[in-house]
Amino acid sequence: MKVEAFANSKIGQLFIRVIAAAMESRFRYRFFGPMQILQGADIHPGQTVLEVGSGTGYFTVTAAQLIGDQGCLVAMDVLAMSIEAVSRKVEAAKLKNVRVVKGDAMNTMLDAASMDAVLLFGVIPAPMLPLNRLLPEMHRVLKPGGTMAVWPPIWIRQSILRSGLFTYACKRNGVFNFRRS
Repeated sequence: MKVEAFANSKIGQLFIRVIAAAMESRFRYRFFGPMQILQGADIHPGQTVLEVGSGTGYFTVTAAQLIGDQGCLVAMDVLAMSIEAVSRKVEAAKLKNVRVVKGDAMNTMLDAASMDAVLLFGVIPAPMLPLNRLLPEMHRVLKPGGTMAVWPPIWIRQSILRSGLFTYACKRNGVFNFRRS
């Protein structure tokens, strides 16, 4: 079943509401705050960053603030309801350095070598994001030497390294950072 078809079903709507509530819970903000996790990613002021699966925008506003007005954050999600939620947060925060995009992470339609960094936070291991299709696309959009930050890493580190597309850079605040090979 396609992701959007599932998201538009009654069961999908319920599932998404439950996940969104969990993502925005006070517990999550207290113990897994966006700043703490983003500080583990290799992002800096002035960079162009792709946030894959922006969801409710949990990381979006903080990431945009970290890269500053000279940077650009592309917040991408496949679900229209996520795009609406992120757009509301970006507008409320009066951010001008965020571009909210409805798109597929396995075919982003972004220019090759256009991103300094990619954030894969909470989107893998998702069954709709097969690594054999996701990783080549992330490699394609990253500039040479660009970084890909993955959280939570679970089993993913070895799979990423086996792809041959990335090398391990470091782990900070529970975030695994990889460099485009």
